[in-house]
Amino acid sequence: MTTRIRDLREDHDLSQSAIAQAIGITQRKYSYLETGRQPWTDELLVRLAEFYHTSVDYLLAQTDDPKPYP
Repeated sequence: MTTRIRDLREDHDLSQSAIAQAIGITQRKYSYLETGRQPWTDELLVRLAEFYHTSVDYLLAQTDDPKPYP
C-alpha cells in the first residue's frame, strides 16, 4: 500500500507537504503514514481517495482499477 500511495504522489508531481495540507495533517505525519511507520486511519484513507479521485480499494491495492466507485 505504501508504495502505491507514494507512486500516486510522485506521478502527480506533488510533495508530501502538498498532500498533507490537502488532507488536513502535518507533513511529518504524512511522511510517517507514507513510509508505514504509522497506520492509516479509515478517515485519512477516505480523504486521500477523494483527493486523488480514486477508491480506497485502489489505495489499499485490493484492485488495479483506479476509477472510483459510481
